[in-house]
Amino acid sequence: MDQQNLRIVPTFSLDDQAWIRRSSIVVPKFWAGHGVAPQAGDALRVGGRQFTVKARVWEHDGSTPILRLFLSSGHAESDTVFGEL
Repeated sequence: MDQQNLRIVPTFSLDDQAWIRRSSIVVPKFWAGHGVAPQAGDALRVGGRQFTVKARVWEHDGSTPILRLFLSSGHAESDTVFGEL
């Protein structure tokens, strides 16, 4: 598939979307110009948080194929979970 005709749309959880808006973070077009589409398990960092591609869904909007990436929840490196071993 010709990468120029493919639109890749990262899909964040509602909490992460709110964090991105509040922090005024611009999500870069990570895969622009790459010859290979992202795969499940790929990781990306946005604003100091790491997200993993959990699932991929192919769609078509009538003119262009769309690869929607469903991402894991991101957590800041300083996030700590207490009480787990």
